[in-house]
Amino acid sequence: MSVEPQLTTPGTGRATSQTAPETAPQTGPDAQQAAAGEAPTGEAATGQAVSETLEDYTLRFAPRSYRRWTPMVVATTALGGIAYMADFSIGAGIGLTHGTGNALVAILVAAVVIFVTGFPLAYYGARYNIDLDLITRGSGFGYYGSVLTSVIFASFTFIFFALEGSIMAQGLKLGLGLPLWLGYLVSTLLVIPLVIYGMKALTKLQVWTTPLWLLLMVGPLVYLVATDPGTLDRFVSYAGSDGHGGVNTASVLLGAGVCLSLIAQIGEQIDYLRFMPPKTEANKRSWWTAVVMAGPGWVVLGALKQAIGLFLAIHILVKAGPAAATEPIQQFTGAFSAMLPSWLVIPLAVVLVVISQIKINVTNAYSGSLAWTNSITRVTKRYPGRMVFVLANLTFALILMETDMFSFLNTILGFYSNCAIAWVVTIATDITVNKYVLKLSPHAPEFRRGMLYAVNPVGVVAFTAASGLSIAMYFHALGDTLQPYSPVAAALIAFVLTPLMAVATKGRYYLRRTGDGIAEPLLDADGNPSATIYTCHVCRQDFERPDVAACPTHDAVVCSLCLSTDRNGDHVLPAAKRPVTSSHGNA
Repeated sequence: MSVEPQLTTPGTGRATSQTAPETAPQTGPDAQQAAAGEAPTGEAATGQAVSETLEDYTLRFAPRSYRRWTPMVVATTALGGIAYMADFSIGAGIGLTHGTGNALVAILVAAVVIFVTGFPLAYYGARYNIDLDLITRGSGFGYYGSVLTSVIFASFTFIFFALEGSIMAQGLKLGLGLPLWLGYLVSTLLVIPLVIYGMKALTKLQVWTTPLWLLLMVGPLVYLVATDPGTLDRFVSYAGSDGHGGVNTASVLLGAGVCLSLIAQIGEQIDYLRFMPPKTEANKRSWWTAVVMAGPGWVVLGALKQAIGLFLAIHILVKAGPAAATEPIQQFTGAFSAMLPSWLVIPLAVVLVVISQIKINVTNAYSGSLAWTNSITRVTKRYPGRMVFVLANLTFALILMETDMFSFLNTILGFYSNCAIAWVVTIATDITVNKYVLKLSPHAPEFRRGMLYAVNPVGVVAFTAASGLSIAMYFHALGDTLQPYSPVAAALIAFVLTPLMAVATKGRYYLRRTGDGIAEPLLDADGNPSATIYTCHVCRQDFERPDVAACPTHDAVVCSLCLSTDRNGDHVLPAAKRPVTSSHGNA
């Protein structure tokens, strides 16, 4: 291991004993989406960045001074966002095609994969207080290489925005008579003011509507099972339209591939988990419980919703037909009609759909805009303003809706899942195998420009090979027999290639240098990110230790976002004179 000499701690950015300015405690999605923006981004954009981005933290480390919620408050808030209706459609779609037995096994297989791969990602987000893009940078992809996965995540947000918007439009058509094209437009435009101004309002909305949402979702299922046992028998015995009958591998894998399109949901969960308080001896039990519940644990509720969606679809199949049976508005209308007066059925179904759509699509629009902003800021070294990408993301979603994406939903999700699986499995493998087993990847995550190589072949090659080959399989390029196995191929190739590439490259492309020029370690004695305050000499804002690096040109300290927008590289530390290993000098 080579050890670089440390620069003297710069005077301009000298650490102080003060704590960061306190922010009033909040609850709900404000913990994920506090205020509106990302963080100061450099001299050319300092005014705009400071006013827009001071307390968003998505493009940088989330400081300890802002993380004032208990572990269970963070977990409860994160799980409050799993109110989307897409699960009901996904479960119904694969069940009506492949039968109940195949669908339930597919849902279980996908849930296990999502849980196992999501756990290390959730831990790193909560432990080191950074989002999935920042984790990706230092876990095999490099500073610019992770732009690939930012685009994957942004695509996830507008695909699922379109799916939820389509479901809401179906509800508006049934309840208010709006044509679908107009419903698509309304569901899109409704979100814009909420994304800009409505996070505090959304907090209240989630808190007050979650009990009603749970009652409306679970109530019909309990009622139908209790009053009509034949419904349960029909559900269990349903064979599907593909004629395969019993459980078979191809049908299970095709169904699991669709369910696995949700694997990227862990990115939105980490948007909450990065606001976890420091892990200590006193709170470790509640800390771990919250991480498991709000991280990979989201898939438990997701799998239950998929099974409920299939149950309700089979219940209304004869009356509604196979096409309408996959629509959540039709599923709940049929269920409510069995237990409520006719005048109350449609209003309650519409309320359920609209509440669910608003709760999730504000997050989809917001997270997508941040993913685009993150990528464009790094590539162009300019901060274009997040609202540009709010509108761009919503435009992509609206185009999908207006082209009737709901009618070819399974094809879209099956294709997308191959990319998402390759990405998430690559990162999960890098964390679990390359960091903890092979010890070729830095144990502490790194995300700052100058500390990372532009591209790390470990993650980029593993991801590209896994996604490329699995997509080819999905579109029958390697024959009909292998087509159902595309999600398995994506996972296995990513799992095998990630450590192989780390061994082949000897881990040399993770860190461009081992020291960031500041003598103080990144982590405190408990292994939590240090809370010492430094002042960025570019934007004049205070930042905690993990978010800054030395600026050799000015003998000062510069924050990570000012580094991102440094067009001339004046503030970027030079590369190490000797090859560095994976051992992180400041960790």
